Amino acid sequence: MAIKEKDFVKINFTGKTVENDEVFDTTLEDVAEEAGIKDEQKVYGPLPIIVGGGHLLPGLDKEILGMKAGDKKTVTLEPADAYGERDKNMIQVVPMKEFKKQNIKPYVGMALTMDNQTARVINISGGRVRLDFNHVLAGKKVEYDLEVVEIIKSDKDKIKSMVKLHYPNPQIDETKTEVSIRKGVAKITLDDVAKFDNKSYMDITFARFRIAKDIWDNIDTITKVEFADVFEKKIEEPEEVAEEVITEEVPEKIPEVLDDE
Repeated sequence: MAIKEKDFVKINFTGKTVENDEVFDTTLEDVAEEAGIKDEQKVYGPLPIIVGGGHLLPGLDKEILGMKAGDKKTVTLEPADAYGERDKNMIQVVPMKEFKKQNIKPYVGMALTMDNQTARVINISGGRVRLDFNHVLAGKKVEYDLEVVEIIKSDKDKIKSMVKLHYPNPQIDETKTEVSIRKGVAKITLDDVAKFDNKSYMDITFARFRIAKDIWDNIDTITKVEFADVFEKKIEEPEEVAEEVITEEVPEKIPEVLDDE
């Protein structure tokens, strides 16, 4: 069955720059380790996405259309279909004193977050710090080795796949997430690990919203998504007491009983 828009699929991929063949992202742990980019906090494996759902680079979304489960291909993307062209207006100069106010010592290559945007320090000179807000791969051609691992069929599995994609705790076990669907309402009970998450309330709320939006936008039969936080009292089973078995010793020789004469 050929993949079309709104299909839920699982893919493996490895992305590298065309210029120097450098791997910058992958779903495969062994490839990441070999390339020296392995992230110990990341759970590697097939990535669940919705085709056309904005989860991938625009060029990759187009390339997946028409593929089938098990298909593999290598695609080259121009900057416009990947991380965009470099924009000189995305380079800003900030006085060093602004960093000193926040007790920050910038250095070339340092990554910073300012106004919810990520920037890299590309130059420090004369009391001024030059920041580049362009993506590190902006203006570069990239190549992806792409594999469609699975086309997800059931609505319950589709919902679980979005939990895996969006929920901020990578240790969430997809198989321990419970989903019920009734009269257009999907009820999600997350793996118990989610109850002890140290993420901020804002992060968790935003993740749940993204999960819900992807579900109701792409599964026509569902119009409402509920998240259930269930805390159940565990009742300890009483310990079993082994029955005491009383035994009597039997003498080796039974004495004779003499009748009274």
